[in-house]
Amino acid sequence: MRYDDKPVVLVLAGHDPSGGAGLVADAEAVRGCGGWPVTIATAMTVQSTRDVIGVEPCHGDFIRRAARALFEDFPIAAIKVGLIPNAEVLEAIIDVARMRPGIPLIVDPVIKSGGGTELSTPGLIATIRQRLLPLVDILTPNRRELGLLTSMSDADEVAQVVEVMSLGCAAVLVTGTDPLEGEVVNGDVVHTLHTPELNRQWQWPRLPANYHGSGCTLASALAARLAAGEGLAAACAQAQRFTWDTLDHGLALGRGQYLPDRVWRAPDFDATLE
Repeated sequence: MRYDDKPVVLVLAGHDPSGGAGLVADAEAVRGCGGWPVTIATAMTVQSTRDVIGVEPCHGDFIRRAARALFEDFPIAAIKVGLIPNAEVLEAIIDVARMRPGIPLIVDPVIKSGGGTELSTPGLIATIRQRLLPLVDILTPNRRELGLLTSMSDADEVAQVVEVMSLGCAAVLVTGTDPLEGEVVNGDVVHTLHTPELNRQWQWPRLPANYHGSGCTLASALAARLAAGEGLAAACAQAQRFTWDTLDHGLALGRGQYLPDRVWRAPDFDATLE
């Protein structure tokens, strides 16, 4: 049996052994939103639901070779990028994006872990701004990450987005889940899509727990819907709905943050044999 019309998403991200974020999260989100994930590790990590303890970057040539093999085998319809641990991996990701110009490139700028650990080499942001952002179709930062990617960290969100888009990034979906320092947490989470043609906001009820992997889930769900041919605003809405549901059904399996349940709709497996 063949499913020739299933959209394929290439994911380049770090491996999170807890299953909450990284390649596991990306693959589950792509499948949950109707796509098929093909994955390349950018780094191996030591981490838990509490924090990231260590990051071991993969070799750039390994990433390029893996991408070429997948491009030769699959009709890849979107590329999603997560953790970029160092300059060598960044150069490889830029090369991979240029292998297939014209297909959506979705970048989730993973700069710090939820526990505050720095995940990228210091000084990498300048190269991301200069060389990666001009290739990006949609960037999915939270507000802290957006501030780190601009030269005006104290400016308002609109001014920061305008600067990022002036560097060549086509669209930005800013997520409002994480409160800024000193900000009062209210009852709703607001996500805002910025493009040259429109600005659109969505509000979602704030859930009571803290979650490990919500950003990965959102960006990969968005990549899957764009790979399927959805328009940008509709794909953003569907990805948010999927992500909120996974958080609402989150699981407290570790001793830290909750884990999004990206297969919550699947029936429980009954291993009883009669």
